[in-house]
Amino acid sequence: MKFLFVCFSFILASLSVYSSAEQDSVLKMLKNELSKKDRYDEIKHVRIKRLKHSLNQRPLDQLKIYASLFDEYEYYKFDSAFVYGNKLLSLSLRQNDPVKINQSKVKLASLLLHAGLFKETFDYLKDIDISLLDAKTKYDFFCLKSGAYSNLAIYNSDGYFSKNYNEKAINYLDSALSLCKPKSFEWKFTKGNKQVVSGQTDVPPTYFLDILNHEKISAHDSARVLTAMAAFYLKKEDHDKRIQVLAKSAICDIRSSTKETLATLLLAEDLFYSGDLPNAYLFIQCSRDDAGFYGNRLRKLKIESILPEIATQVNLATARQKDRFFNYFFYISLISIIISLVLFMIFIQMRKLKTKEKIIEDKNEELNLVNHQLLAINEKLQEYATVKERYIGYFFDSISGYIVKLDKQKKSVERKIMTGRYNEALSSLNEINIKKERQLLFNTFDEVFISIFPNFINVLNSMLSPQDQIWPKQPELLNTELRIFALIRLGITDTQAIATILEYSVNTIYIYKMRIKAKALVSAEVFDRTVMNVKAI
Repeated sequence: MKFLFVCFSFILASLSVYSSAEQDSVLKMLKNELSKKDRYDEIKHVRIKRLKHSLNQRPLDQLKIYASLFDEYEYYKFDSAFVYGNKLLSLSLRQNDPVKINQSKVKLASLLLHAGLFKETFDYLKDIDISLLDAKTKYDFFCLKSGAYSNLAIYNSDGYFSKNYNEKAINYLDSALSLCKPKSFEWKFTKGNKQVVSGQTDVPPTYFLDILNHEKISAHDSARVLTAMAAFYLKKEDHDKRIQVLAKSAICDIRSSTKETLATLLLAEDLFYSGDLPNAYLFIQCSRDDAGFYGNRLRKLKIESILPEIATQVNLATARQKDRFFNYFFYISLISIIISLVLFMIFIQMRKLKTKEKIIEDKNEELNLVNHQLLAINEKLQEYATVKERYIGYFFDSISGYIVKLDKQKKSVERKIMTGRYNEALSSLNEINIKKERQLLFNTFDEVFISIFPNFINVLNSMLSPQDQIWPKQPELLNTELRIFALIRLGITDTQAIATILEYSVNTIYIYKMRIKAKALVSAEVFDRTVMNVKAI
């Protein structure tokens, strides 16, 4: 049981949140439409201007154009509508057309009711001969009389007279219903209005909902239906629904440029009594502006009686809000000062800590730099050790071979000289081929160098364009140009030393070096640095 109660409470809370969100959404839409009000009015002005222009172009259609101008102004501006209603009546009188005369009086009576002029409305209605009206105008006449009596009942607010007025209003609605085609828009709308006037609003607004869901009607007719439908949502639990209906009605009024509107006034009242003062004040001002523009004297009096109360409550709310703001400001300022002091102390400590961290960071950077330098030095030392080890071994083998060879040659020559074989001794000396020995020395040097620096040739050629690249001919491993830079890679940078090793002049070595660097795709500095950075394996 407790679980069911919790679930039910959760569902009610969810519905409340959803309803409130939907109400906020439709009010936001209404405010957005209010910002477009001038744009909708401009569209109406264009239509009116076009109709006025056609008066001069089609003088024979004056009656029809006057009627159209009256329709444009009827819910937009009372004075202009009254002018064209009178022109319509005057022209009908000049043409001595009883039907048109009575139709014109129905239009003027309807207009006077919109403006809250009850006596004048009844004066016009009294002069109308309904026997001369067609079915549609007769329907309008009965609806008009019903509206006149129901409005009079609301205006008087008297238990005795209001009851009589409402009974007459209901009777005229019944007369109007007798002229409607069943299930038509007029029939449904009149049925719904009868429910409202007779106070049968405890049931769902079936007829109005049917119109909204199934009939294709104008924005103005939608506003009329929605405003009437709001009477079905007077209960407290239907408050949000009533707000939504009235807001939608006000939106339709704005889109149809209707200034004789009740929706914004009712909406402002409901919002005011529910505590939504900002929106109530906004919409009561809109209602006041519309009533002033249209010229509805009764509506203006009603608004002026409510507006001061709303404005007073808004001012009180603003004052309370200012007091709350001052208190909030004071406490926030106090808290801000405390926080600022704490933050200042923290800042001082952080600053000291940051200074220490900076010292540590600098020391770490220095250590990292030293480590990198040591690693680089260690790498170089390992490389030098490898190169020296390989070349020392190579030279020891070569020198040992030459010593053994020279020792044998020496003993052979000595024996031949001691035995007097001088020619044979000379011949033995001539067998020593210095050029061949040097070439053998270079070949051995090349083998050892390439074994240590296998990528040397590729790295050097990567800095030259394809047509200038240096590739040794088979079976050579290195040629003279490559051998020069090989010696440089080993650390022999003195041109004289390189010339002595390779048995070339200093000038020749210099020309070789400059010619290759001149063809390089990089600068001389980058070229030398790249050569020296070739990795040893």
